[in-house]
Amino acid sequence: MEGFTRLDPLRFDQSPFRVIDRDWLIVTTEAAGRANAMTASWGGMGILWNKPVLYLVIRPQRFTRELLDQNGRFSVAVLDESRRQEMRYLGTASGRDEDKLARASLPIAHEDGIPYLTDARALFLCRALYRQPMGGQFFLDPALDKACYPGKDYHILYVCEVEGLYVKA
Repeated sequence: MEGFTRLDPLRFDQSPFRVIDRDWLIVTTEAAGRANAMTASWGGMGILWNKPVLYLVIRPQRFTRELLDQNGRFSVAVLDESRRQEMRYLGTASGRDEDKLARASLPIAHEDGIPYLTDARALFLCRALYRQPMGGQFFLDPALDKACYPGKDYHILYVCEVEGLYVKA
């Protein structure tokens, strides 16, 4: 991958709390020749089933979720702050209605069939391993359900293996 250096996920030294909550993640996937991306600011990183994984939660109505379910492989990019406006746009517009990546002027390339944003400062190539719909009955703290899901549009939890981690060279 031109412009990137492969890094062992165990050597990734950026705070997952900052990267996910403050910097945001951009999930990019493709199915039937159509790529789409969305902003994600909830999730996690860790080890599960002896694999480096990302945890993502995606609302069921998101177009990116439909593509991810068809393909199962995708990238997760961390962009520089200078791309905040584009990241906001990816989080509010629907890829069903337009080519969001083209409109946001975010160039993509492919690695092993996975679309990725070439402007990323860090890039995870992933494969979905597990999918679980969330539901109100599972909250141990009902205040979270009330605060985060007033419309009962619960996320779907994805556990995804990090098949490759790349940082800008």
